[in-house]
Amino acid sequence: MLKNLVIKQFNDSNAIAYNKEFLMQNSNYEFKILDNAYQPTVKLYAQLKMSIKNNTCSEPNCLAEKEMLRNLEKAPAISVDFIQNIISELGVTEESNYDVNNDYRYAVANSIMTAKPGFSKTDGYLVELYIDEDGAQTLMFDGPMFEDPLVINNAALNSLLSSDTSLVVSTPDINKDMLDLLTKVGIFDAQDVLEDGTLSAGAMIKEEFILKNPDGSYDYEIIDIGNGKGRNILRFDLDKIERKVDPFINAEVSGLLSSEQDAVAAWNVYIAQATSEEEDDQMVQDANAGSKAWSYEKDLPLSQDNKILFENKYKIYFMKNYLKQFITNKFPTVKEDAAVFDLAEAKQAKAQKFIDDNNL
Repeated sequence: MLKNLVIKQFNDSNAIAYNKEFLMQNSNYEFKILDNAYQPTVKLYAQLKMSIKNNTCSEPNCLAEKEMLRNLEKAPAISVDFIQNIISELGVTEESNYDVNNDYRYAVANSIMTAKPGFSKTDGYLVELYIDEDGAQTLMFDGPMFEDPLVINNAALNSLLSSDTSLVVSTPDINKDMLDLLTKVGIFDAQDVLEDGTLSAGAMIKEEFILKNPDGSYDYEIIDIGNGKGRNILRFDLDKIERKVDPFINAEVSGLLSSEQDAVAAWNVYIAQATSEEEDDQMVQDANAGSKAWSYEKDLPLSQDNKILFENKYKIYFMKNYLKQFITNKFPTVKEDAAVFDLAEAKQAKAQKFIDDNNL
């Protein structure tokens, strides 16, 4: 995690522009991946063609040589797709909410492939593509920041992508998911949901979720605003809201858990520490789970206990960072009840009303 943070902060900063040694050196970013990979195959290709033409193959029908030749002819297109897929996967490391608990080598490899300052051949970095006679291809990254080289096989990568699994997981857009969830949980009136699927600026929770007295009047909470004055704020039936919201949250969590690596990323970046997007915006680096982080290598597949924990924390995250704003310090809709009043008199009146309502 620390190495990912160092790489991110290094790439995001402008410090390298003030490094005199870097400015003086001629940095070489020409790795010539394809040229170097295919140079050794030229001689092999010619030999295969000659063997088939002269019928000097290892077997009379030249099946092995023809297969090797087909593999070599298909190889360039495979290499291009392979490298494009790797670049796309590595690009995730530059996303603002990238989970730094991913393998740090992906961030280093991306820095090499995108010619970031300090990650050139001159700085000791290496990228090599190996093409086997059986058609398999392997890309290898190495250099000063690698404890071990990063080696990726094209067949393994294709298998991952075909099964909707990412080499480098992109953290789900929890902010978007939560905002969408707000409009679907059924606690707002339909007219408060705009055509684009967002809530209107003046959206209010439905009347049925606001606490009332037996006589139908609002059961306000009285807050002290200083100087002996107070005012009413609405109280909400939190148990009823939670019962209404729960099925929708369960469905959302079920969808997230259908891709467990996405759930791990969401946990590490958002859910574990329950930080909001606004809180993250105030930090130099987005919050991460720290000691609470789940490991992609050790915690997948997720245990049932972790799935339950994820669901519970997801609900807390939703309530704290998205729903809370609609149930906190909401003033009365009845004009006369929204006025500032004498605090002592109001408390006495409320106590008397309780006595009267309960025939005490």
